[in-house]
Amino acid sequence: MDNENKINELKNSNESNFGKIVPDTSVIIEGLLSEKIKNNEIKANEIIIHEAVLAELEHQANLGKAVGFLGLDEIKRLKGISANNFEFSFRGERPRAAEIRHASLGEIDAMIRQLAYDEDAALITSDKVQSEVALARGIKVLYFKKPERGIKKLKLDRFFDETTMSVHLRENVMPYAKKGMPGKWDFVSLRKAVLKQEEVQEISREIIEDAKLRRDGFIEIEREGSTIVQLGKFRIVITRPPFSDGWEITAVRPVKRLNLNDYKLSDKLKERISRQAEGVLVAGSPGMGKTTFSQALAEFYASKEKIVKTVEAPRDLILPDNITQYAISHGDAQEIHDILLLSRPDYTFFDEMRNTDDFKLFADLRLAGVGMVGVVHATNPIDAIQRFIGRVEMGVIPQVIDTVVFIKNGFINEVLSLKMTVKVPSGMTEADLARPVVVVNNFETGKLEYEIYSYGEQTVVVPVQETKKGAKKGIHMLAKPAIEDEFRRYSRNAEVDVVSDNKCIVYVPERDIAKIIGKQGKNISIIEKSLGMSVEVRELGSNREIKSTEKETKQAEVPYSLDIKKNSILFGLDIKMQNKDVDVYLNDKFLMTAKAGKTGLIKVKKSNNVGRTILNAVNKGEKIRLLV
Repeated sequence: MDNENKINELKNSNESNFGKIVPDTSVIIEGLLSEKIKNNEIKANEIIIHEAVLAELEHQANLGKAVGFLGLDEIKRLKGISANNFEFSFRGERPRAAEIRHASLGEIDAMIRQLAYDEDAALITSDKVQSEVALARGIKVLYFKKPERGIKKLKLDRFFDETTMSVHLRENVMPYAKKGMPGKWDFVSLRKAVLKQEEVQEISREIIEDAKLRRDGFIEIEREGSTIVQLGKFRIVITRPPFSDGWEITAVRPVKRLNLNDYKLSDKLKERISRQAEGVLVAGSPGMGKTTFSQALAEFYASKEKIVKTVEAPRDLILPDNITQYAISHGDAQEIHDILLLSRPDYTFFDEMRNTDDFKLFADLRLAGVGMVGVVHATNPIDAIQRFIGRVEMGVIPQVIDTVVFIKNGFINEVLSLKMTVKVPSGMTEADLARPVVVVNNFETGKLEYEIYSYGEQTVVVPVQETKKGAKKGIHMLAKPAIEDEFRRYSRNAEVDVVSDNKCIVYVPERDIAKIIGKQGKNISIIEKSLGMSVEVRELGSNREIKSTEKETKQAEVPYSLDIKKNSILFGLDIKMQNKDVDVYLNDKFLMTAKAGKTGLIKVKKSNNVGRTILNAVNKGEKIRLLV
């Protein structure tokens, strides 16, 4: 209390001329000293800047941090107003590199205090700890608390109107804005004159300065070449060389604030959200309204007397004061994990999940019993679920996610629900192929839309839908490469035909057949159980005849040119045959089906069994036929 009284005595003293003044880094960065001198609140005969202040600001500026440039601008302002008013000088020794790196430990502050003591000068600071230490040493101190600036009109504000979603400012380019609503907006020019680099820099400086002084503003992330700022409703990204090829500012703000009733939820979905959903994903493309819906959902839970917290990077959700917002960019996953488990929220909103650590933290907290709502970018609802595959065990996914809300054009487009069951996957028929399956249903209709299960060594997501006549089913599209991968462990020349939902034929050289079947069929039984299909093994190149002459009579033979290269055999067809499936026969024996390329070319490697068969046939003068 004595120290506070001493500070107040200095502030309230009639003698506003302090003789010599030594400002520290904090008051220089805040730009307070030049403002006080211009307003005649402080008078001095001499202002002394320690070389350590200049070195620290230079270090920050070299790192690309905005505070370094702000401090250097303040020193230039002080030097500019010093003429005929006071002496302006630099003194003290320049700190070593280690002392600059450890500035946060108090090395630079100690050097500034010592200069004030040696010069019998008043130390000017806005750092509370610095002022207390200086007073303890008997140094004259003038402490200015960092002002809490109210909301003022920024240069950035003039680019916004009531319909503007985002503004894009870049040097040497006209300013542009997105105007409209999520999913329905126009990209318009705001003026004909291009932005000069100095103008973009001035807007950036003002944004960063305001973020330090306003209660609703903070610098989320500051790196060399980029700064992310939350300023009131604005989320602002500033980039500069060398990170970008020019100065650029992107400012985004919500156009409209909605509550949950505005989304016209069905009674069934309201019941789900109110009572059951505890692992929710809010998904959608950028700019479609995910954040607006998340804000409405968070306020809904808070209104139901639930404890709600958010994890964001950056903190751009506009929420009432009873919801605490954590910035993961200012902490780490372990810190967030510990705090949320100890504070025991009912619901936690994880905004903008991007990397593997984010998904693992979401899953870990959900499995610990915390209700979680995650926001992810996705072009369709199933993509949001697929982003967990490989990051979380398949069997755990329904415990982590139970509801997916897909937002499109600002409204709820589709809702999916997940649950785990044991069943035979759709498209398979034999009871012994039953396995754990994550079923994904349309929440409103209850219709099965996707199944997630292990297929061989892969986890696959298979769409379940009615198949048009003649079209391959989802299981067929997945089966061929998966089965070939499985059998190439036994034979490098394995080729596969999927003939039905639950059966395939595998062609391998004769020498590999016994190894694949195994003693008393042991190997093939294991393979069939793993793949979920019955498998028939045949000799490659000898038993692939046409089963029905009817098929052959419906096909037309096409002319071709044959070109044998060093490593491959090329069949040249007419350009009209591009992308068509072509059957290749040796006399009346079926060899393979191939797709003609964009130029009508079919390429067969000499090294595989079919290639060797074709080469032998050509050498013997046998007829190779191509049918479509």
